[in-house]
Amino acid sequence: MKKVLEYFIKELKSFRHAFRGIKFLSSDHNFFFHFPVGVFVFILAWYFELTRQEWLWIVLATGLVWLSEAFNTSIEKTIDLLHPQQHPLAGKVKDIAAAAVFISVLIAGAIGILIFYPYFYAIF
Repeated sequence: MKKVLEYFIKELKSFRHAFRGIKFLSSDHNFFFHFPVGVFVFILAWYFELTRQEWLWIVLATGLVWLSEAFNTSIEKTIDLLHPQQHPLAGKVKDIAAAAVFISVLIAGAIGILIFYPYFYAIF
């Protein structure tokens, strides 16, 4: 029993790293934009009383954008650490990571349009 308790205490302490990462990520200018937009989408979903299935898609799409932005920031910071001076290949890696975020935003936008269009159409 003591080993199980020690294991859980160790795991709980490891959450500190995750929360530090979230704190760091929240200071990133791109995440600073994407996070409130996602929260706004959740508010719209609550307002329109989306179905459970629609909520699942909205949460998945928003999470996809937030996760891709987190990976993008991580990749950018790693490249900056490993190669602080400008390098064409480093720039390409950063551009590809940014493209992944852009693709996730396009996917999330398409999901958002498919889900919210009928609700907005009913209002107007």
